[in-house]
Amino acid sequence: MGDLTKIFKAYDVRGVVPDEFDEGIAEATGAAFVRVTGATALVTAHDMRSSSVPLAAAFARGAAGQGADVIEAGLGSTDLLYYASGSLGLPGVMFTASHNPAKYNGMKLCRAGAKPIGQETGLIEIRDLVAAGVPSYEGASGAISRRDLLADYAAHLKALVDLSGIRPLKVVVDAGNGMGGHTVPAVFEGLPLDVVPLYFELDGTFPNHEANPIDPENLRDLQAAVLREGADLGLAFDGDADRCFAVNERGEIVSPSAITALVAVRELAKHPGAGIVHNLITSRAVPEIIKEHGGIPIRTRVGHSFIKQTMAESGAVFGGEHSAHFYFRDFWFADSGMLAALHVLAALGGQERPLSALLREYDRYVASGEINSEVADQAAATEKIRAVFADRSGVTFDELDGLTVSATDWWFNLRPSNTEPLLRLNAEAADEKTMATIRDEVLSVVREPTSSPNR
Repeated sequence: MGDLTKIFKAYDVRGVVPDEFDEGIAEATGAAFVRVTGATALVTAHDMRSSSVPLAAAFARGAAGQGADVIEAGLGSTDLLYYASGSLGLPGVMFTASHNPAKYNGMKLCRAGAKPIGQETGLIEIRDLVAAGVPSYEGASGAISRRDLLADYAAHLKALVDLSGIRPLKVVVDAGNGMGGHTVPAVFEGLPLDVVPLYFELDGTFPNHEANPIDPENLRDLQAAVLREGADLGLAFDGDADRCFAVNERGEIVSPSAITALVAVRELAKHPGAGIVHNLITSRAVPEIIKEHGGIPIRTRVGHSFIKQTMAESGAVFGGEHSAHFYFRDFWFADSGMLAALHVLAALGGQERPLSALLREYDRYVASGEINSEVADQAAATEKIRAVFADRSGVTFDELDGLTVSATDWWFNLRPSNTEPLLRLNAEAADEKTMATIRDEVLSVVREPTSSPNR
């Protein structure tokens, strides 16, 4: 069966099809999923990749063979699967490799109520059971049925955001040939939106550009279309449409931290004094704005499992990551790029200013973006940085996730990748010159003498 540790990652399963991940592994994982979770019924959905349908079918066979009923939702985004898991009260599995190239596929698994399954919450047990061989089930097989949940999903999202009375908006949407091309028409139906679609054709080979909007190169078509069309804004979704990026009317990329702050303010208007979770590489503006609007900022590590766990423990109403994942208490603490997009549309359409002016108060600092450096020894390189900044006046350190070094008008975080020999740098300052100075100093230390850059 091969080395399963290569494809069972920290939060999901992902690998090259069929070399690393095939129908046999999918079927065995379906059986193991039922054994480990104790599920008597579950729901699945899949993206547009050519391998997704046979993999999902194989998983269903394995689960049904262990006596569990399987509801197949068919084509859907990852947040549609979370909706299915939450609304039906069932464990769920999404077949997708998100923004990875066409040769990849994978599975995102959750328990009932969209509670994530990761290495510390059952994924290792599932992997080990697959490797050992799942015992045969002596009872009757479960039933496999189909259920279209797209209309219910769209109605649920629109019930969570007040879009009544918004002014007409022209919006360009780049689906990147991913699942946004399937879900956007359903969710936006009936809203006063003039939608200009880019790459809505479902195509898992991604013929136009990678479905990964965190890379600015993949937003160039959207930026150009917004300017060409005279649109009020642009929206871009990744392959499984659980992340959403925005472009303003000037064709400028909007920081996900600014979106986090905007949605936080809207949620605090509905839930005064509530907690808002943000990870430690979001802009310093985010906790400032949360406090200014009477909320409680709650800082956490990078990664959706940490955000979801912290939100569940604290009862926070919203959480945001700088990677453009946005999490909502009213959506089973799960992330939904589409729900974040509806908040942006409601905020923009509820007043007369352009998006650039609306977001100006939320975009206070200059950020480097995430910069990766290949290093032979992550710990040693981090200690070099600590030594460089240790004696500087007014500098503080914390190690919630990697090393964060802070001063009055700047901060940076340096954290190791869990899967590659990389250190990831995020820096922010009050102005471009200060940010560039700090960024370049850190990189010069990290990358000397043996490290090599990989931007």
